[in-house]
Amino acid sequence: MGAASSGGAFLPAQAQHFKSNVTIDGNVTVAGTIAVAGTTLGSGAVITPQITDGLTATGSTSNDFSGSTGTFKTSSGANTLEGAVTAVSSVKSTSATGGVGYGTGAGGAVTQATDRTTGVTVNKVCGAITLVSAAGSATPASFTVTNSTVAATDVVVVNQKSGTDLYEIFVTAVAAGSFQITSFTTGGTTTEQPVFNFAVIKAVAA
Repeated sequence: MGAASSGGAFLPAQAQHFKSNVTIDGNVTVAGTIAVAGTTLGSGAVITPQITDGLTATGSTSNDFSGSTGTFKTSSGANTLEGAVTAVSSVKSTSATGGVGYGTGAGGAVTQATDRTTGVTVNKVCGAITLVSAAGSATPASFTVTNSTVAATDVVVVNQKSGTDLYEIFVTAVAAGSFQITSFTTGGTTTEQPVFNFAVIKAVAA
């Protein structure tokens, strides 16, 4: 196989045919076309990629697949994206068991002190709040959750995880850096420490 070299670049003098996998450790600049499985790829060509192992991109990288459809997958079936991801369309899960939500590391836990009106601090987008041990009451009691992840436009969801008495739970205020929970029992008076789960859904008003 004849080849010329210019500034460290590999310049084949004729078409090359690789019959096995090729690993390139470095940059590749294509000045002409590439033939893949009999299909010539050149200016304006559409590439349908299949990534079956790790993919690492450094620097500023832009990939435009707007003219094609397909599936992005790895051999493990799991993909991790480091950094913010912005979708200009919808993001959906078709998994019957996976769903869309927060993963391990996103949550936190805190226990309330003193009484049912004492505020707590948990700077996570989701987690669990264990209330102070006290008798249940049908009289509403409110406390503030200080949380640096919360914006005034966010939606906070709270529900009861555990406890003998049944609690009515409401988010009665949302502000930048905090939200307020108001709760009361449906009539039970058990002395216990119920646990409330919460999740912050990021939202905007425009």
